[in-house]
Amino acid sequence: MEWKHPSLPYRISDNKELLELDTIHQLLQTSYWAAKRSRETVAKSIEHSLCFGLYGEEGQVGFMRVVTDYATFSWICDVIIDPRHRGQGLAKWMMQVLGEHPAVRHTYMILATRDAHGLYEQFGFQRREILDKRPVNS
Repeated sequence: MEWKHPSLPYRISDNKELLELDTIHQLLQTSYWAAKRSRETVAKSIEHSLCFGLYGEEGQVGFMRVVTDYATFSWICDVIIDPRHRGQGLAKWMMQVLGEHPAVRHTYMILATRDAHGLYEQFGFQRREILDKRPVNS
C-alpha cells in the first residue's frame, strides 16, 4: 500500500522492495536503541516484520518497523526520521498510517521509547510498567 502526504512531497509505502537498506542502517546507527546493530541484523529484522518506508524527493528519509502476528499483537519499533526532515509532522503522519493499516489496526499495539512520549500518547498509547528480558549478548 502507498500513502501520499496531502500537502508535502512525501509518501509512505509498506512495499519492502522499495526499502533502502543502507539508508535504514545508517539512520539506525544514529539512534540510542539500534546504534550497534549490524547491517545483516537490520536486514533480517526487515525480512520478518511489516515495514514502512517514508520517501521524499531524494529517496528514503524515514522508517518504521512492526513486529506482529497479524491477529492479536503488534510491537512498533525502529521509528526514525532523518534529522534533516524532522519538524514537519512526518512521524505523526507515519503513526496515522499505521493506525489505519488493515493488517494491524485491530491488534494490541505496544512500543518502548525513552522520548517522544507526547507523540505516541496522541494516538492512544499509555505509559505502563512492563517486564523485559534481554539476550545475554545485547
